[in-house]
Amino acid sequence: MSENLDNNGLKSIAENYDIFYIDLWGVIHNGINLHKNAIEALKEITKAKKKYVLLTNAPRPNKTVKSFLEKMGMNKEIRENVYSSGEAALSYLKKNLLDDKFYHLGPPRDFDLFLDFKKNQTQDIKESFYLLCTGLFEEQGEDLNYYKELFKEHINKKMICTNPDLIVDRGEKRELCAGSVALVFEKMGGKVIYFGKPFPEVYNQSIDNKKKKFCQLVTI
Repeated sequence: MSENLDNNGLKSIAENYDIFYIDLWGVIHNGINLHKNAIEALKEITKAKKKYVLLTNAPRPNKTVKSFLEKMGMNKEIRENVYSSGEAALSYLKKNLLDDKFYHLGPPRDFDLFLDFKKNQTQDIKESFYLLCTGLFEEQGEDLNYYKELFKEHINKKMICTNPDLIVDRGEKRELCAGSVALVFEKMGGKVIYFGKPFPEVYNQSIDNKKKKFCQLVTI
């Protein structure tokens, strides 16, 4: 459900819900700095004795995202509520694909996502059982035609996409995300399993929401 809080403020709806799902990108203001008004809104939710989750489509474990937020100056009480698309994907991988070989699509900075099963990473896509997509290769830039060629003979494999976003604005810079690569694969007939907003797994894993009323705030 969507709510416009510009005129009424958060207090006007606080009693209507048990849980608030909040887009982290609105709280850290495009990944550059903490948004003061958003931090105050989170404090208001706590005062109202309501629970909230800061959701992010970051292809990294929760602990990595929390470490980043700590460096930005976010206090522990707030950053403990973070849940990432990477963490949701990790849970699935450990339960279902822990012993299978995978080919990683993405930059080296995302390697911490699969440290627990790094021994199963292969540098040869032909040897892989599934594809693990965290983003674009740094050396290929944003040339999506490269991926069309790469996927030609591997459409029968499953792809795990750890960030469904197509594009993100990071400050003044606009970047393609893992979702753009996954969409190429999907349009070619491949099967993609997405983890992150707006797909349900990240919501269900992050907090017990059964039989509870919840609201998603995209920006606060």
